[in-house]
Amino acid sequence: MLKSIEDLENIKNESLKSISLRLKDTSIEKEINKYHILVCAGTGCTSSKSNLVRERLENEIIKRNLQDKVKVFKTGCFGFCKLGPILVVHPDRTFYTKVEPDDVDKIINNHIEKGKIVEKLLYHSPKSNEIQKTIDEIDFFNHQMRIALRNCGIINPEDIKEYIAMDGYIALGNILSKKIPPKEIIKEIKDSGLRGRGGGGFKTGVKWEYAASYQSDKKFVLCNADEGDPGAFMDRSILEGDPHSVIEAMIIAGYCIGAHKGYIYVRAEYPIAVERLEIAIEQARKLGLLGKNILGSSFDFDLDIRLGAGAFVCGEETALIQSVMGLRGEPRPRPPFPAEVGLWEKPTLNNNVETFANIPIILRKGSNWYSSIGTEDSKGTKVFALAGQINNTGLIEVPMGTSLRTIIYDIGGGIHDNKKFKAVQTGGPSGGCIPEKLLDTKIDFKSLTDIGSMMGSGGMIVMDETDCMVDIARFYLEFAQDESCGKCVPCRIGTKRLLEILNKISKGKGEMEDLKILEELSYDIKDSALCGLGQTAPNPILSTLKYFKDEFIAHIKDKRCPAGVCNDLLKIVISDEKCIACGICAKVCPVNAITGEIRKPPFSINQDICIKCGACIPKCPVDAIYKR
Repeated sequence: MLKSIEDLENIKNESLKSISLRLKDTSIEKEINKYHILVCAGTGCTSSKSNLVRERLENEIIKRNLQDKVKVFKTGCFGFCKLGPILVVHPDRTFYTKVEPDDVDKIINNHIEKGKIVEKLLYHSPKSNEIQKTIDEIDFFNHQMRIALRNCGIINPEDIKEYIAMDGYIALGNILSKKIPPKEIIKEIKDSGLRGRGGGGFKTGVKWEYAASYQSDKKFVLCNADEGDPGAFMDRSILEGDPHSVIEAMIIAGYCIGAHKGYIYVRAEYPIAVERLEIAIEQARKLGLLGKNILGSSFDFDLDIRLGAGAFVCGEETALIQSVMGLRGEPRPRPPFPAEVGLWEKPTLNNNVETFANIPIILRKGSNWYSSIGTEDSKGTKVFALAGQINNTGLIEVPMGTSLRTIIYDIGGGIHDNKKFKAVQTGGPSGGCIPEKLLDTKIDFKSLTDIGSMMGSGGMIVMDETDCMVDIARFYLEFAQDESCGKCVPCRIGTKRLLEILNKISKGKGEMEDLKILEELSYDIKDSALCGLGQTAPNPILSTLKYFKDEFIAHIKDKRCPAGVCNDLLKIVISDEKCIACGICAKVCPVNAITGEIRKPPFSINQDICIKCGACIPKCPVDAIYKR
């Protein structure tokens, strides 16, 4: 049980020695003749059986009596999710990708026992096809600046002492030992310029100030870990790789606003994040960092976890509050805001995971340091989940002000299969689609809003020439409509009408008048919906209409989908010149739409029968079948 900051410093100094091999440019004397092997234990790599790789490593090390030479640790997400399972060997920082259990013998035989790198498992740059041996050489990491993700991929998230070794809980210890007034801490956060990373971008220090200003017998701190955007996994990765950063920040928030209880609302579909949170909370309690008289002070604070059932609307703070209390997750009008009337009608401070993760390091390094990063409007860094038609998919963290072009081509490695870039969608279902001509836009809150998109929680989906923008708008609108709680008419009925029109256009049954209705109805919903889900649901429609109107017109006037995606507007045809009449296509057709005589070309497709499944296309040995 820690009684003072001196006890905390002792743990830090002792634990720092045990992880020194993993630290770059450390002043701590490195252990002699030892390796640390860090195996990713995030959801992505775990789903690729990284746990089996780790177990095989541990068993082989014991079997070969190498315990004094090499140690194996689980760690959080490195971010390069496409390449999992990922394994990094320290101190040389060799970055191994797509490691299978059968590769373990090669790593031990060559790397550990002979000092020779296993080249087969190294990363190949998609731009140059060069082998990049260490994590420091890889372009994917070189353009990043990891602040919220600072400990992910470095520490074991299930060992509180490793978090403490990385200055964890030092900010809290300084506050409690020096009895720093809450107003000073809140001012530091305000001066840093940190804005909420959950989507709204509200100034964090101002929100804390509001919550602190209200008088009540009880107050609460709430962490929004209900990450519902398609393709988004920023918060999940922080909780899996560095849960104590969020816990420390919530304790500090409780101290600042006068709260003694906090809740982390995390979706039940994140079992690894939930498990690591439970472990972290229990470890913090055992060391006296949660509970009564934290670090020998008179301040009390404790945490509980609440599981969400996967409702997208519960990402909205008032709906989230309802759900935490066991009620139906529906938003309510604001004001009053949660800072005044929140959980059980008491003042409640609500921030998301990424916002909280920034707090401890801001208080350690100072507001001047943090505010020097980013742009005038948006300070610090932002974590994005980069996905879609791009070579390097995964989790990235970049300074605000980084251009979309840098993210897509330098970090993301460009478009998959050298196809042509078409658009990037930021902000999840609430965001917009950004065309190629705006790729030099700097990422910050204002710039994205100005071009019809938004930061959102950090989803970033890249699209290429094979993506249909009408279909993309329809997909996101379908998601928003399905996730609507139904409480307000604009969202419940309005999004349904929008979806009906988009479905009509994608089937080739649209009229030019529909485009005007889409636009007018979208603005009506934005102006009148109750919560952020409804207010931002039309954004994908408005942005695609603005930048890709020609595709809508092609669907309506020409009855054609330029990208070849919308089935009702497609034809699958066989080239008379290329067909060799082998008959393979006819054999795989599930509805017998293909007819012809063997060795008497060409075969043909009955368009009235064809269901456009495309099963015949990859089977043709001479590429004679295609969509048009």
